[in-house]
Amino acid sequence: MEEPRSPQRIALVHDFLLDVRGAERVFSVLCDLYPEADIFTAVYDEQGTEGRFAHRRIHTSFLQRLHPTARSFRALLPLYPYAMEAMDLRGYDLVISSSSAWAHGVIPDEDATHVCYCHNPFRYAWNAREETLQSRGVLQRTLLSAVFQRWRQWDWIAAQRVDTYVVNSDTTRRRVARYWNRDAVVVSPPVHTDRFAPARPGEAYVVLSELMPHKRLDLAIRAFTMLGLPLIVIGKGPDLRRLRRLAGPTITFAGHLPDAEVAALLPTARALVVTATEEFGIAAVEAQAAGRPVIALRAGGVRETVIEGETGTFFDEATPEALAAAVRGFDAMAVDPDDCVASARRFDTQVFRDEFAAVVDDALATERPALRVPRRRRLARNRGSRHEHEARST
Repeated sequence: MEEPRSPQRIALVHDFLLDVRGAERVFSVLCDLYPEADIFTAVYDEQGTEGRFAHRRIHTSFLQRLHPTARSFRALLPLYPYAMEAMDLRGYDLVISSSSAWAHGVIPDEDATHVCYCHNPFRYAWNAREETLQSRGVLQRTLLSAVFQRWRQWDWIAAQRVDTYVVNSDTTRRRVARYWNRDAVVVSPPVHTDRFAPARPGEAYVVLSELMPHKRLDLAIRAFTMLGLPLIVIGKGPDLRRLRRLAGPTITFAGHLPDAEVAALLPTARALVVTATEEFGIAAVEAQAAGRPVIALRAGGVRETVIEGETGTFFDEATPEALAAAVRGFDAMAVDPDDCVASARRFDTQVFRDEFAAVVDDALATERPALRVPRRRRLARNRGSRHEHEARST
């Protein structure tokens, strides 16, 4: 086999860097793996990302001038594809995008290699489209339907320009094949398993999630209110007010907690509760690394990370009653913490680093076929669309 060429310049691209969620944690490991690479993102907030990228050279899009936050950035939704295509990636030999929506749509030099780590095709335009539209009024539904239709057209074209797709789970691999007709390699996300150590568990169950409607956290709130068992909800998000209204006296909202506090709290949980269809579900692996089992909806990536009857259990219907029955029927204290820890180690950060680097080496060594569709004109090349953010707060 031809020796992989060593790229002289590397660009790392992420959708947006406004807060720290699962995708940002994965991107942080990519940044560590390629310490000399430049970072490109639509918008950046140093404070919102807890300074994790402050030491890096960061380039933002023209949308940075509007200073969007984690609360307001969604209002700019129709503009992000154009913002990504306008990124100036001239001179970069290797482009690695980390994409849950639009980062895979960047346009590198024609001789560059583009590897995309896809967390999920943009959920609101694809797998969650109908659910999203049904939750809106008539006018919003009409407007969003048109936006999503145009987005899917753009998204499919953008997907044909990527040389190699890497995905976080078999769930995402199937979506990439169905929506974009592209093959993908599964490399599970990195989890810092060494942050956790088993401890004596307490009585409370834990939810660790962004508080968004699609996470279905109302199932957990209703189930544990019904059961009268203690549940600690860790996380923040726009669904907080609604969830508080549903909560009974045994529900505690802890808000966003620093990593150190999460690492201290998870080992004391009776079990982690997962109600969403996660593409992978880093929290489920973190709980196992802490020696605690997982009670999860039987859907998505948790089916690949939780060993039923050994490191957790599943419920089959997305209803409070089904979750409550699973909680009553599962003896979390009978689970061996060592089995949980061993399960989590399959997804350790070093495993990800080795597997992802091997895929990139293969992509660099492979002669790329002709592109499936013509590249779009780089409309913004001469419009001064490159805005460099030199590691300072916006």
